Amino acid sequence: MSETMRWRTKSAVGAAAVIAGAVVSCAQTFADTLESAMAQAYVNNPQLNAQRAVVRATDEGVPSALAGYRPRAAVTANVGMQSLSTTTREIGSSTPAGAAASYFTQSGANTPHGVGATVTQTLLNGFQTSNRTRLAENQVLAARETLRNIEQTVLLSAATAYMNLLRDGAILELQRSNVDVLQEQLRQSRQRLQSGNVTATDVSQSESRLEVGRTQVFAAQANFETSKAVYRQVIGVDPGKLSSAAPVDRFTPNALSAAIAAGTSQNPNVNAAQYNVDIALLQVKINEGALLPTVTLQGSVQKNYESALNSLQTFNASIGGQVSVPIYQGGAEFASIRQAKETHGQRQLDLDVARDQARAIVVQAWAQLDAAKSSIESTKGQVKAAESALNGVREEARLGQRTTLDVLNAQQELVSARIAVVVAQRDRLVFSYGLLAAIGRLSPQVLGLPVPKYDPVVHYQQVRDSWAGVRTPDGR
Repeated sequence: MSETMRWRTKSAVGAAAVIAGAVVSCAQTFADTLESAMAQAYVNNPQLNAQRAVVRATDEGVPSALAGYRPRAAVTANVGMQSLSTTTREIGSSTPAGAAASYFTQSGANTPHGVGATVTQTLLNGFQTSNRTRLAENQVLAARETLRNIEQTVLLSAATAYMNLLRDGAILELQRSNVDVLQEQLRQSRQRLQSGNVTATDVSQSESRLEVGRTQVFAAQANFETSKAVYRQVIGVDPGKLSSAAPVDRFTPNALSAAIAAGTSQNPNVNAAQYNVDIALLQVKINEGALLPTVTLQGSVQKNYESALNSLQTFNASIGGQVSVPIYQGGAEFASIRQAKETHGQRQLDLDVARDQARAIVVQAWAQLDAAKSSIESTKGQVKAAESALNGVREEARLGQRTTLDVLNAQQELVSARIAVVVAQRDRLVFSYGLLAAIGRLSPQVLGLPVPKYDPVVHYQQVRDSWAGVRTPDGR
């Protein structure tokens, strides 16, 4: 077998092996699964942890609202010093006319002090306390939906970062393999130049294409390093050995209509918008409650010592009710009611927008996934055809029917086809996760990630009925 034929056979075998092993080769270079990477992002991602803190802070709005049902107590104490001097004139009925009056002077100093306590209980305030409690509870539910949306965003970003790193690693291997093939092509061109089968122009073309290939390697290396940095940012740890992953089509509906129905009902943005409508309506009721009477009950006790020079101590206890009926406060309360009603109308429109956006996102994700599925088959056919074309062009070039430039172009087409397969495989998986997120089902529970699930209800139950204490449930 001639050297040219041996190189042709070697190149054909290598071409078949590169596309089959590009992603595998990259996976062997790195040791994590996609599920473990997403689990690490679920635990480590600072954006997600920050939103969890936001939800915990929102939980405290409920006990703050419930405080309106509870009594308010205060203890007072006072102490001071006083000096008193009093002069009085006394004229009695027995005093002779023209006689001088009698004067008496009383003076002294004491230290008055005392303690007291007051308890106030609101009995009626226009149902503002109950409406504030319901509003706070809906704010908690809305915050949980926002948290769920952030969870989906982080998990989708983790899947995207994982697959981007696999993709760019595979493309880097393809570009390096392409440089090896171009180096062999240049070597053969120089040999054929010495034998007089090609011209110096063919050699220059091979040299030029080799430098282009090296430039593409540098670009692929830069993309690979960028993907590693993004992986570290999203996942929270440096990548290890990345293994291949599978789509999550088993968790998504089989029909577009079912996916749209799920997206418009389960998408966290839609649910959060619905809670915001309820919050705005409750705010209207709270503001209207300011026009209703307020009834309070107050009891107090007070004991004072040495309040006067001739008083050793006094004790006072009282209990009473108060009814306050607002008549007119300048019109501010009416303006706040009108403002709250306009906000409620805005929130209803926001809900319609959220539903329309959710529907559009589902349709887009569905179309992208379908296109990615079809692209995999077409790009594989493109690779097969490009391999056959390259082999034919090389054979024709050996017989003098094709130029070196034809061979180089066919080689570049094959590399492009192989890269297209890698990109299509990446898109196939990422878009399946994108569809799962669009319908609101991208969660550790659905995916079965090996990580303890964060349950916001736990903290809520810990603080909801708390009457006192400044420490958080985790001890801070």
